[in-house]
Amino acid sequence: MLNLSHPAPTAGGIFDRLDAEWATLCADVTVQGAVADWLMADHLADDVAAVTDSWVRTLGPAQLLAALTPRPAHHSDALADAVLRALLIRAAGHDRSSTLAARIIVQAMVPAAVRMTRGQVRPFGGRSFDTVGHTVIVALYEAARSGRIHHRASRPAANLMLDALRQVCRELAADHEARGVDLSLVQDWADAELGPAGYAHAWTVQAAAAAAGLHPNNSNEQEVGQARLDLLALLLDAMEAGTLTAADAQSIAWHYTTLPLPDPDAARRAGTTAQAWRQRRSRAVHALRATRPSVA
Repeated sequence: MLNLSHPAPTAGGIFDRLDAEWATLCADVTVQGAVADWLMADHLADDVAAVTDSWVRTLGPAQLLAALTPRPAHHSDALADAVLRALLIRAAGHDRSSTLAARIIVQAMVPAAVRMTRGQVRPFGGRSFDTVGHTVIVALYEAARSGRIHHRASRPAANLMLDALRQVCRELAADHEARGVDLSLVQDWADAELGPAGYAHAWTVQAAAAAAGLHPNNSNEQEVGQARLDLLALLLDAMEAGTLTAADAQSIAWHYTTLPLPDPDAARRAGTTAQAWRQRRSRAVHALRATRPSVA
């Protein structure tokens, strides 16, 4: 689950309007009743009431938003994931409740949307904070309504934001001026002819890999060659298909890089032994080769 704690206040615009609209929703008794009914129907009301110190019949949007915020002390990551999946199922419908569910999802993801917006703002091509913010929110809403629900993965919020990010990168790349490429990526990328769409794809893969923990140093990826990008994309696809778990993909990504993480260090991070970690990597490579014969 993504960290949903709110970042520093933003400079107004769409996010302020979303917060103002959210306050109105929370004060609406009809909305409060609908949310309480949803939670009871989905058998989540008791757990949400427990983590928010509320009575079941008083549960509303505010308590639902609080339940979507992981609280390690209460071991509520699993509850946050379950609540988000239930909302995604409702948001995929075709009635008024589906639009409300999608709106709640958007509010839960506002902190991540703010960070995504900040990362895409540029001083050229009309990419102001509010302009990009509109694009991000629309993409997030559409992703919530799409019916694309990641049941296999343990991080539905991260997967939802990745789906939104892919759409944002496609739209921004399509609207980009010819020289309006991501300058920070240009500085490190070997292929100067990659083009705006290529840079958007690279940014998407790098962001998805970071969310999946595939960068060995737990920070921004420094190795941005095409071979590394292809490997990360391959691993992300295998995770999405259920061929590899996150740990399987990490065992490969952390090893096959210009600055590999030593197996003993990787094993300690994963809470296992170096031998078990090497065995995991061997099995993961075998599984990858079984689905992609072209993998060396």
